[in-house]
Amino acid sequence: QVQLAESGGGSVMAGGSMRLSCVVSGYIPSDGYVGWFRQFPDKEREGVAFIRARGDWTYYSDSVKGRFTISRDNAKNTLFLEMNTLKPEDTAMYYCAARHDWDFSLYPSEYHYWGQGTQVTVSS
Repeated sequence: QVQLAESGGGSVMAGGSMRLSCVVSGYIPSDGYVGWFRQFPDKEREGVAFIRARGDWTYYSDSVKGRFTISRDNAKNTLFLEMNTLKPEDTAMYYCAARHDWDFSLYPSEYHYWGQGTQVTVSS
């Protein structure tokens, strides 16, 4: 059984930085994917950044490309999302998620494991 636990959310001023962490407990195949979704009020979850479990491939949405960096520390079984130059429109609930299949997907319904979410609020 895989469990995900996020931390690191909070409030920051626009232009600031924040790092989210997600401890991944359990087995994810090396060709599976772990990453971050975010959800705005009354909206569907959207994919933000993902990394293949073996660390050789990443994906970023256009809205965060160049500002956010995804990484993982395999020794600590921890996934990170470094967020820089934050904007008010980045305000959302951020979720860590994992998929154990080999093919990448941006559909939330195709991710098998989820964390509880952590709120990120960016003030102007």
